[in-house]
Amino acid sequence: MDLKIAIHGAAGRMGQRLIALGHAQKGMRIVAALEAATHPALGQDAGMLAGIGEIGVPLAVVGESEADVVIDFSVPDAAVAAVTHCLEFNKPLVIATTGFDEEQEAYIRKTAEKIPIVWAPSMSTAVNLVMKLTEIAGGALKDLPSGVDVEIVERHHRFKEDAPSGTALRFGQIVAEAMGQDAHTHGRSGRPGERPRNEIGYHALRTGDNPGEHTIVFGMLGETIELRVAASNRDCYAQGALLAAEWIQGKPAALYNMNDVLGL
Repeated sequence: MDLKIAIHGAAGRMGQRLIALGHAQKGMRIVAALEAATHPALGQDAGMLAGIGEIGVPLAVVGESEADVVIDFSVPDAAVAAVTHCLEFNKPLVIATTGFDEEQEAYIRKTAEKIPIVWAPSMSTAVNLVMKLTEIAGGALKDLPSGVDVEIVERHHRFKEDAPSGTALRFGQIVAEAMGQDAHTHGRSGRPGERPRNEIGYHALRTGDNPGEHTIVFGMLGETIELRVAASNRDCYAQGALLAAEWIQGKPAALYNMNDVLGL
């Protein structure tokens, strides 16, 4: 039996790729394409919006459907509405949206006590593997007598609204947990003085249509390690979200991440 999927944020760049790839994937069926009540494309066929021809699923507002799982790739306020919907109808949820504030994050964590949720700042398989490598590198380098300077550089398209990216912030959290840095600096200007030993630096670049790349720099005296991961298009994020949707079926209520999905 096909896995029935609802896409929330279906008219966005990522939503359209989820529609296209989910429709093409064997064993899956897109049954709902959801957007804001004010979206001008409501009622149009989601497949036409995604450039794959009609699939018989009109763009609609959030509501009950026959979906087995919901994938959210939207914006924070809309994503919270999707969380509430899934809680009400007891549906598993995959959240790929970033930029939540602390209150919204707390709501997601609380909801995961009642329904299964996969929540990750990046759905990319490669990104999550590099996160694991970052954890390993941080643990190996944390006690170097000369110290290690960690800088995180990320690039995304000009349309991205949050900075640094949720993925960059997660890389920073991994480094902090592995190495103990507790100062997070976002860019530098003026005369900040000598670099503090407990600092993680973040730098956000916004250029053209870049779908996303991250470089984690471990700078030591005499040598440097750089872990870099880059997407050539957005399909890696969509494929990861679809993989998470398959994985979450039958899981108990809890908050999961892509490490759980990938077995890392």
